[in-house]
Formats: sequence, structure tokens, C-alpha cells
Amino acid sequence: MAVPSHELTTAAMTISTEERDFFIALGERIANLRKTHAITQVQLAEALGVSQQTVQAYEVGRRRIPVSALPVVARLMQVPMEELFGESSRAGRGKRGPMSQLERSIERIGELPKQKQKFVMEMLETVLAQANA
Repeated sequence: MAVPSHELTTAAMTISTEERDFFIALGERIANLRKTHAITQVQLAEALGVSQQTVQAYEVGRRRIPVSALPVVARLMQVPMEELFGESSRAGRGKRGPMSQLERSIERIGELPKQKQKFVMEMLETVLAQANA
């Protein structure tokens, strides 16, 4: 049974700012993973059974991706679900408990644009080279 369009509009308007930010970030992560794996929006759309325009709307946060689609995306991108949500896999960290300051900083650096990541790495290499001199 189809949902009346006025109910869809009402549901879309009830999203909180926090939820909207989450879906925007999720969409960005999916887009980045898709590009990293050389998967087109059309290919992702076919895997999800939606249109390319719908995938594009997911990636920019205009539409919320259904929870049922997330395992498909994770498998296609070959990442654990935690990575889609922006969380590090605990198994990958090798220890339990809260992250160290260094681990948090490394994660934050990983979220920067490539140009800024390169700049930070150059700064770190310079500091390490000076420390070893």
C-alpha cells in the first residue's frame, strides 16, 4: 500500500537538525567509499533497487537512506557497518576502552580533505625529522 504524499512530507519535516547532520555525513561517507571503490551512482542504484537520482539524494543528505539498504551498501563497499556510521571498528583498533588522544587526532585528520591531510602529514614529518636530528 502506497503512503499518501502528504504523510511523506510530514515525515520529512519532522527530522531534527542532529538527524539531518547525521544523514548528510552518512551520505558523504557513502559517496567517498563509492568513489574509492570506483562504483558509479548507477551501479549503486541498481544494487539498491532505486534510481540514480535517489542515490544522489542519499549522498547529499536530501533523502534518508533506509536502514534496510545499509547492509547492502556495506557489503558492496567492503566495509563494516560501523564505518558507514563514522565509527571505527573496535576489532581494527586491537584494544578496548576509549581512544587515546593520538587515535582521536588521527581519525580527525582522516576526515579532512586530501589537501589538508597532506599538509598535516608534511608538518608531522618535519617535526619528526627535527626530533630525530
